[in-house]
Amino acid sequence: MPDIAARLRAILPRGVTLGEPAAPLTLWPREDLPSAVPARLAEFATGRSAARQALQGLGFAPVAIPMGQDRAPIWPEAATGSISHCAGACLAVMGRTREYRGLGLDIEPLQPLPAELWSTVLRPEEFKQINDLSAPQQGLQALRIFVAKEAAYKAQYPITQQIFDFQTLRIIWQDQSCTAEFCKAISSIEKGFQIQGCCVENAHFFAVFCAVPTG
Repeated sequence: MPDIAARLRAILPRGVTLGEPAAPLTLWPREDLPSAVPARLAEFATGRSAARQALQGLGFAPVAIPMGQDRAPIWPEAATGSISHCAGACLAVMGRTREYRGLGLDIEPLQPLPAELWSTVLRPEEFKQINDLSAPQQGLQALRIFVAKEAAYKAQYPITQQIFDFQTLRIIWQDQSCTAEFCKAISSIEKGFQIQGCCVENAHFFAVFCAVPTG
């Protein structure tokens, strides 16, 4: 994870900090997760720790980060962010709401997305993007599209507070960056609205960061 974290830090825009978990990985008061199994509690505590580290990088004092009724983190006033964890990695990004309406981060092991999920994740034009690739590369590119959509979804959620399926977004790639374009209107976001993102990968992980600037 240190390598993928360093690569992410190198591409993050001004005013965005990256946090990694730091011991002790314990839940703070108000960080309740009723009926959760021990593995989920450990994951939750790890994510909150990473988010606190990112908040401290912005100058915020360490605080509890409870979960709202919609299961999204309740950030301190004037802050917005995103937490992502997968097998072997957990990272968080934070920024100030005066600069960003929403941030999104997603990280996954660099392994092909199972073919049975492609029809759920990929739009028809995205199927065309992967058709000319070799079989192993098709699955990896499908994974990259999945991660980009997850990151864009997280970035838009503070704005719309709406849940939607993968077909709502299409991903356009430009070298080491990507654009997530809305294929239909969602709440206050119009059809055609675009969220810009950047991506990094190493031998083990693929990650995408997305941001919606304020103003």
